[in-house]
Amino acid sequence: MDNRFATAFVIACVLSLISTIYMAASIGTDFWYEYRSPVQENSSDLNKSIWTDFASDEADEKTYNDALFRNNGTVGLWRRCITIPQNTYWYSPPERTESFDMVTKCISFTLNEQFEEKFVDPGNHNSGIDLLRTYLWRCQFLLPFVSLGLMCFGALIGLCACICRSLYPTIATGILHLLAGLCTLGSVSCYVAGIELLHQKLELPENVSGEFGWSFCLACVSAPLQFMASALFIWAAHTNRKEYTLMKAYRVA
Repeated sequence: MDNRFATAFVIACVLSLISTIYMAASIGTDFWYEYRSPVQENSSDLNKSIWTDFASDEADEKTYNDALFRNNGTVGLWRRCITIPQNTYWYSPPERTESFDMVTKCISFTLNEQFEEKFVDPGNHNSGIDLLRTYLWRCQFLLPFVSLGLMCFGALIGLCACICRSLYPTIATGILHLLAGLCTLGSVSCYVAGIELLHQKLELPENVSGEFGWSFCLACVSAPLQFMASALFIWAAHTNRKEYTLMKAYRVA
C-alpha cells in the first residue's frame, strides 16, 4: 500500500472517530437549545406547580414550553430540563442567600411524545395537525441515530478492509460516511426549522431569550467531519485501485 493512501486512510479514520464521538455526545446531552430568563420568585406552591405540570404525562407542547421559557430551560433530543430553586419556602426570602440555590430537573420525552402529532396552535387539539412541524420533529429525533448507525457500520467495513489488507472495500465506508453526513445535516436543518416554527407559534415572553446550545454545535461540527472522512476514504480506495489496475496492465504488456 502506498504511503499516500495509508496516510489518507489514517486521517479519515481519525476524522471518523472524532465525528462519532461528537455525534454520540450531541445525542446524549440536553443542550440543543437553551433559554435565558429572569430568576423566578422562591415560592413553594409556584415551584411545585411548575414542576408538576412540567413532569406530568399529560403535559402538552404548550405547557412544557411555557415552563422552559420562564425557568431557564434546556432541550435535548431525549430530555427537557428546567431550573428551579432547590429549597422552597412558603414565604419569599428578603434577600438571596445560600439556601436559595437553583437546581436543574429533567424529564425524558416518551416515545409517544416523540412521535405524537404537533398542532397548528400548540396545546389546542382542535386546531388541526401541523404536518410540517410533526415530521420535522420526527426527523430531528431519528436522523442522528441513523447517522451514528451508518458510521458504526462503516467502521466495521473499514476494519474488514484492514484485515484483508485492501483499501478497495473502504469505498463502501466512504459512501456510508457520506450518507451519515447527509443525515446529520438533515437533522440539524430540521431542528433549526422546527425551533423557528415553534417560536412563530409561541412567542418568547418579555426578557426571555433563546440560543442554540453546545450539543447542537457538536452536531454541526460532526457533519463536515463526516464529509471530509468520506472524501478521503473514497479518494484513497479509488485512486489505489486505479493505480493497481494500471500497474497490472503494464506487467501484462
